[in-house]
Amino acid sequence: MQVTKIGIVGLGTVGTGVARILTEKAERIARQAGRMLQLKHVVVSDPSKVREIQLPADMVSADLTRITADREISIAALLVGGLEPARTMALQLLASGKDLVTANKALLAEHGTELFDRARDLGRSIAFEAAVAGGIPIITNISQCLSANQITSLRGILNGTSNFIISQMEEGGMSFGEALAEAQRLGYAEADPTMDIDGSDAAQKLAILAHLAFGARVHWTDIPRTGIDNLDPADLKYAADLGYRIKLVAVAQLHEGNLQLSVSPTLIKLGRPLAEVRQAYNAVSVVGDAVGKLFFHGLGAGRMPTASAVVADLVDTAVGRAQITFHALELWSQRQSRVQLCDPNSLTHRYYLRFAVADHPGVLAELCGVLGRHQISIASVIQHEPDGQRNGQVPLVMMTHQATEGATQTAIREIDRLPIVRQGSVRMRVLGS
Repeated sequence: MQVTKIGIVGLGTVGTGVARILTEKAERIARQAGRMLQLKHVVVSDPSKVREIQLPADMVSADLTRITADREISIAALLVGGLEPARTMALQLLASGKDLVTANKALLAEHGTELFDRARDLGRSIAFEAAVAGGIPIITNISQCLSANQITSLRGILNGTSNFIISQMEEGGMSFGEALAEAQRLGYAEADPTMDIDGSDAAQKLAILAHLAFGARVHWTDIPRTGIDNLDPADLKYAADLGYRIKLVAVAQLHEGNLQLSVSPTLIKLGRPLAEVRQAYNAVSVVGDAVGKLFFHGLGAGRMPTASAVVADLVDTAVGRAQITFHALELWSQRQSRVQLCDPNSLTHRYYLRFAVADHPGVLAELCGVLGRHQISIASVIQHEPDGQRNGQVPLVMMTHQATEGATQTAIREIDRLPIVRQGSVRMRVLGS
């Protein structure tokens, strides 16, 4: 049987999972690929470190040339995070004639154009299924299986850390800090969780999906994003009282021919599939003009789910499918973006609003007066009785009808300056149908 030899760069969580599958499931992979995929060398920063997988000593080194200079190795799995030295390593691996498989979404979101152009110039390919949503095969489905469709909407829970934290706050009654500490204890969150909790990780993944689904060329930092770092458990409770659940939702949606992009905590009606995604799971809801609604759900992170996607890319690359797709799609090429981004202020949504207001007559009328002047209509109001612990203030929760983003922002800024408002207001979108 033909043998394809593999090099791995990085033996962390995902790299260990990939090495384990390649060494322990070799016969099964051979049956599925029609050839043997043989792990030949692994490059790590510290070969002396004790690891969870035992590999022959001569198979592991800190020398990248053990892969780049080895003509027998045709595919390299780049499984290190961050931008550098990952970018430099990727360019060196491509220049040495290796096809590349990676799970590094930050690298693609930041340097996709450079890397993909270089790969095309060299006749090489880059496969990256594991870069978005872990074990969920969303990249392949959007770029290949749904090619007969114009995708009109893509909504996803793309960060398992944030979803785990929200689930712990909602189901376990934890504060944000307690839920984050639990996520770190279980390995769902890094020591520095900033990219997960401020929405940056989800925005990077959304930029990749928007490029695949809509041909959008947008840098992830240009996507409007709000994280969960200021999420109050009280809002989870009030949302539940109204029949909703709060999730960090990434949205890419066509609106009158232009593209809406955003990442933000969002209210979703209970019972809808996205609302029921719990713990560290990811999910993506896709609407195509021919296929209709599709829903993908699974573990979005973790050793074996992500390793599963990496090995699938290794198989596709070994048998030649990845190369055909890579060159046909012209991903991250210099072609102009096929769509323009919407002006966020012109978009209409329903909103959840919460105010902390003084406990005296006329407050509701004053707030509604401001909202009315900005053409914002109220659908429902919840005003709780004072509990004696709020220093003369009460929470006032409202659900609006459709209103523009710009008008809502302006109204909230005006309300926050009123003497009756005791602290900053809370505003979250409500996911439409």
